Amino acid sequence: MTETQKRLWDKIRSFEIDDAHSSFTFTDRLARENNWTLAYTLRAVLEYKKFLFLIAISDVPQTPSDQIDQVWHLHLLYTQSYWIDFCQNTINKQIHHGPTKGSEEKQLFKEQYTKTLELYESVFLKKPPKDIWVDVDTRFKEIHFTRVNRHRNWIIPKFLFKK
Repeated sequence: MTETQKRLWDKIRSFEIDDAHSSFTFTDRLARENNWTLAYTLRAVLEYKKFLFLIAISDVPQTPSDQIDQVWHLHLLYTQSYWIDFCQNTINKQIHHGPTKGSEEKQLFKEQYTKTLELYESVFLKKPPKDIWVDVDTRFKEIHFTRVNRHRNWIIPKFLFKK
């Protein structure tokens, strides 16, 4: 990392995503909505910050893992925190989240995800954690999600036969 990048990474890493005055924080909501442990959620938030840093220093589009995308989607709902506190006041750059235009972009996103993993490793000098940044084939195979109210519905995983 350059000195400028190190200063930016320090600012992003230090950014407080949780409102200290809230009894139900961003992190609490993220954990609940994704059925993650608090420890995993905190790791996912750190990886999200790393992803935003990669976007900020790169001239090419980056593609997140699904877990990072979940953090990003929720952060976008906290408009003050995302647009003012983070984009405007912390990094002085607007980072937009563009939706996919459909299956015709699948190969593009696979290539971008691969490049994101490579950039991550070259910047942070280690491989991204596999439980948050899955391999490219898994990332784009497991994309059929439905929002389910777990209070009203049981969720029973499918039994998969191994070939």
